[in-house]
Amino acid sequence: MGMTNDEYKKYASRHAPRSPFRGDVLRAFLVGGAICCLGQLLDETYLGAGLAKDDAGALTSMTLIFLSALLTGLGVYDNLARFAGAGTLVPITGFANAVVSPALEFKTEGFVLGTAAKMFVIAGPVIVFGVGASVVYGLILVLFGVG
Repeated sequence: MGMTNDEYKKYASRHAPRSPFRGDVLRAFLVGGAICCLGQLLDETYLGAGLAKDDAGALTSMTLIFLSALLTGLGVYDNLARFAGAGTLVPITGFANAVVSPALEFKTEGFVLGTAAKMFVIAGPVIVFGVGASVVYGLILVLFGVG
């Protein structure tokens, strides 16, 4: 039974379950939008409490990070991610989840070798790239006399 690659692709596509694309996109949009609306609500609340724009933005970010980490620790964020898919990857909450999840997964290996060492498995490269890119960007600005 020798199949060519094209024959195998056709065979596999006939037997593969169909992805509910529209439903996935709708759930991602609604949950991602709800997270963004929560961020906006927090920002407006902090501004209404008399905080300066920069302070309200910083506190909004900290609140979203805290809530994401807390919900990850309680196992709620993972259930939400299974339901919403990419909708939970809104940058700040998805990043907090990416830091907390590996730390929880390896907590049985102890605090130093488990939680602390594995905390930045996923987030570490992102942090390194962000710092490296900002240094290169800063050097370019200085070299061209803009910074």
